[in-house]
Amino acid sequence: MSRADAVPGRHGRAQGRTGPPDEVLVECRDAAVTFGQGAHAVVAVHGASLTVRRGDRLAIVGPSGSGKSTLLHLLAGLERPTGGTVIRPEPAGPRDIGLVFQSDSLIPALDVVENTALPLILADVPEERARRAALDALALVAADDLAERLPEEISGGQAQRVAAARVLAQAPRLVLADEPTGRLDHATGSRVLDALLTAADLTGAALVVTTHDPAVAARFGTRRTMRDGRLLAAEEAS
Repeated sequence: MSRADAVPGRHGRAQGRTGPPDEVLVECRDAAVTFGQGAHAVVAVHGASLTVRRGDRLAIVGPSGSGKSTLLHLLAGLERPTGGTVIRPEPAGPRDIGLVFQSDSLIPALDVVENTALPLILADVPEERARRAALDALALVAADDLAERLPEEISGGQAQRVAAARVLAQAPRLVLADEPTGRLDHATGSRVLDALLTAADLTGAALVVTTHDPAVAARFGTRRTMRDGRLLAAEEAS
C-alpha cells in the first residue's frame, strides 16, 4: 500500500507504513538548544537523550517554560540542536511526521475541510480522496459538522480540534502534539486525546505529547519530565 493510501477510512481502518515493532523513528543524543550568545544566552534544552520507536506512547510533562516545546521541535526537525545530535534513520518525508501545535494555524481563506485536506493535497493525494480522509478525521474529533465553516466562524477550541484532525488525516508514522488539550474544556480535550490515541493505534504510529496535565500524562505508557530544560528519567505506567 502506498503512503497516499494510508489515511483513515469510513470503517475506522487505517494502516501506516509498516516496519519492525522496535523501528526507531527519531533519536536525540545529548541534544541541546541554546538561544542567544554570551551573557544573553538561554539554554532551553540541556543534553537530552530520547529514542522514539514505532508504536511508542510518550508524554513529556512539565510546567510552562521547562523546555517541552523546544524538545518537541527538535524531534520534529523544526529546531536544530546547538549541541549533541538528532538522528533519523531515514529521510523524513512530508507525511512521516504530523504536528499538532498549541496554536491552530488554520488558513483563513480555506474552510475547515479544505484546511484539513490541504497537507494531503500538497502530498499529491487526489482531491476527492483527500476530502474523504479529511471528513473521516474531522468525525474522529467530533468536528465534521464544522466542515463548511471558515476559521473565523469557529471558536479557538474548535480550531484546535480541526488542527488535530488535519494531522490525523495524514496518518503519519510519528505524531507530535504540543499541549493538544491545553485550550480545550475537559470533555472536548478528552475527545481529542481519544482521537489521537485511537488513530495512532490504527496506523501503528508513535504518539508523543507535551502536557502540564497529570490526567493527560496518565494515559500514556511512558512519561518523561522536563525540569529547567533537563529531561529526567522515564517513568513507566503502573
